[in-house]
Amino acid sequence: MPKYEHVMIARQDLSNTQAEGLIEHFGAVLSDNGGALVDHEYWGVKTMAYKINKNRKGHYAFLRSDAPAPAVQEMERLMRLHDDVMRVLTIKVDDHAELPSVQMQKRDERPDRRERR
Repeated sequence: MPKYEHVMIARQDLSNTQAEGLIEHFGAVLSDNGGALVDHEYWGVKTMAYKINKNRKGHYAFLRSDAPAPAVQEMERLMRLHDDVMRVLTIKVDDHAELPSVQMQKRDERPDRRERR
């Protein structure tokens, strides 16, 4: 089954539990359409580079899923229609990484960067 990674930005005036409820809701949409939510991370409220819908901050969430393409399309369609979701990015990946995402790793746990020139 194809593997996908999704990043979702929700409105800043939601509570943490409401933002995590959105993750559970869209995971249920995937499972109802034959897919599965493998893992999810709630990254918290972060400042964006530019305003989106007059919001300077947003709740960020990262989702990993194994789902057929129609299930992902339905989830994206519902995300774009939902009033609390501002942006969605979905990419298809070959395999899910086992480590936590870079956003959740502490600075000293990240691999060293190459030397600058």
